[in-house]
Amino acid sequence: MPRFSIIVPVFKVQGYLRECLDSVLGQSYPDIEVIAVDDRSPDGCGAILDEYAARDERVRVLHLPENVGLGRARNAGLEQARGDYVLFLDSDDLYTPGLLAAVADRLRSAEDPDILVFDHVRTYWWGRGGPSDASELLARAGQDVFDLRTNPEYVHLFLVAWNKAYRRAFFLEHGLQYAPGLYEDAPVTYRSLVLAERIACLNRIGVEYRQRRQGAITRTPGRRHFDIFAQYEGLFAFLEERDDLAWARPLLFERALDHMLYVIAREDRVTPSDRSAFHREMRAFHRRHCPEGFTPPNGPRGTEMRLLASAPYASYAALQGARGARRLAGAAKRRTAQKASAVAHRSWYAALSSLPLDPHLVVYSASHHTTVSGDPAAIHAKAREIAPQLRGVWVVQEDAVDTVPAGVEYVLPGSRRYHALMARATYWVNNVNWPGALAKRPGQVQIQTHQGTPLKYMGVDLLDKPGARHGFSVPRMLHRADRWDVSLVANRHSELVWERAYPCHFASARTGSPRNDVLVTGDTARARAVRARLGVPADHTVVLYAPTRREYRRGGHVDRIDLARFAADLGEGHTLVVRLHPTLVVGTARGMGLADLHGRGVLVDATDEPHVEDLMLASDVLVTDYSALMFDYANLDRPIVIHADDWGAYAASRGAYFDITAEAPGHVSRSYRELAWLFASGTWRDEESAGLRAAFRERFCEFDDGRAAERVVRTLLLGERMPEPVSSRAIPAPSNGRTPSVR
Repeated sequence: MPRFSIIVPVFKVQGYLRECLDSVLGQSYPDIEVIAVDDRSPDGCGAILDEYAARDERVRVLHLPENVGLGRARNAGLEQARGDYVLFLDSDDLYTPGLLAAVADRLRSAEDPDILVFDHVRTYWWGRGGPSDASELLARAGQDVFDLRTNPEYVHLFLVAWNKAYRRAFFLEHGLQYAPGLYEDAPVTYRSLVLAERIACLNRIGVEYRQRRQGAITRTPGRRHFDIFAQYEGLFAFLEERDDLAWARPLLFERALDHMLYVIAREDRVTPSDRSAFHREMRAFHRRHCPEGFTPPNGPRGTEMRLLASAPYASYAALQGARGARRLAGAAKRRTAQKASAVAHRSWYAALSSLPLDPHLVVYSASHHTTVSGDPAAIHAKAREIAPQLRGVWVVQEDAVDTVPAGVEYVLPGSRRYHALMARATYWVNNVNWPGALAKRPGQVQIQTHQGTPLKYMGVDLLDKPGARHGFSVPRMLHRADRWDVSLVANRHSELVWERAYPCHFASARTGSPRNDVLVTGDTARARAVRARLGVPADHTVVLYAPTRREYRRGGHVDRIDLARFAADLGEGHTLVVRLHPTLVVGTARGMGLADLHGRGVLVDATDEPHVEDLMLASDVLVTDYSALMFDYANLDRPIVIHADDWGAYAASRGAYFDITAEAPGHVSRSYRELAWLFASGTWRDEESAGLRAAFRERFCEFDDGRAAERVVRTLLLGERMPEPVSSRAIPAPSNGRTPSVR
């Protein structure tokens, strides 16, 4: 008997069906059966299903004699299911890689709950959307097992069949069946949630929910959307027969009204001519089933629910019209206020620009005002140490204020105080460009620290890479770079690239990278503290995996490694620490499996660590693809492995200044099998890798001598003289004060 029965109803999806089936059959977890139900599809779906069944014994096909609709097609598949758990998947949707293995692991840890709920992402014709509305709820559940009565907030989980694994015995015991018509998911979902004694969550995106541009039934206006009333009538008929479920009636009544109000407001569901009739049906439902003492929620939706009890459709329509008018008026008012504020701030900035510059005022920013880190942070820290007469102020976005260390002065961008400081500061220090609206005064000095040594194309070199420069203007970027006075470099390669990529009037300063000072000098105590904070055993070998973003994929995220498999293959005595690219922090990248694996202790997700130098210090080996982190990490003289399984696609889409696979800082793997072998055999830290690393360090750590931050403060902020950098090539202590183990 298989662990999972995956039921796939099929109707008129021949263009998507193969991709759907491949996403299921290609899962790493093999103990499954696929029950594909051909709902009398008039296209080529039946033949495609038979083709798959002929070559994979896990696939069984049911050809229904007549079209019965999605709900009853699911029921037909359920009758044939033999698995411990039943999962439903719509035939134009996809499973994400590794989902079923993650589901199996979570079911095991939760000791076979009645229902397991996982996440999804909407996939449009133009690419993936953002995190789902349920993602925070799923994350909050963690590893808990609960029921709906004690945790009623989970009634807000997405109302579909395909984001759950149902224990088949539970499903059959309670006679759960899908009714014909649209909105068939609602009664089964709500009925199962209130009946389940044990519910668990998996904080992982498991389904790519395809949003078809045309043809989706749920977004085709018409009378079929009145099916919602029959679905909820069936649910409440069941509830009203069960006195033991009286607690659930107010909860599900509110959800039912919310669902109906959502549908009536959608122009792609209920036509204007049908809205009055739809509203009458809602009011009738309200009269029949409103529980005694029901209190609508606060807010606009609650107002709509209260109107259902006492007012006709005209009142609802008037309310919607008034809201629309208020939204338009509010938007116009905000635009006017924003324009007035911008004019006032520019005037304020211009007025203050007539005052003398403050020779001791330095403003800092990093990564578009989102953090206090990188080279600017290292320079600021050193300035506080050796030049206390300098006043350093950070520009930080309001939602990042919590990341500002205690005792560090900061200002919000765009505020009146921000413009006052920018107008008077002599020094502006940043690792990206400052906003273009800021006018640079004579005597002001802009120090551009950059964000590491460039491998990928930058600046004007992106003109031939339209995908890589999508969303920003190269001429505008150059206009902002024209304000640079000094460009910090860690090696001659960077010096040449920056002067080529940004043909502007700046001088290169061979200072080294300030943030790398700690990597050159070493800090074993700091490394041990980082390990302790991350929960890494002191005697473990830490493998830091830091992939970069991909320009050939919308959103930038591509899973190149099965992280669960890699963590398992590393074996006992190893901890896998993952650091995503900063641009992937917000989005779906973590939901594709990383958050779940971190929650279950399979690996450590260190993406939120504010200082990547800490992670480098705490690790024993770096695995990366094309991240600039490799140039910094080389200062540690610890092994580096380049995983370059898509180098051709990356170089073609983004562009690269040299072939990293030919001039690598260590061994190169071009498949997961090669990567796993490098670690299993111990080759990752052999003499050949040490030789490659030495040549790489000689070229790219040229000016990193451990005094870069001091050099910037003394020579650029204080006007003092200081010797040119001479790299000591000292090798810091290992991350945990011992020699890393070899398997």
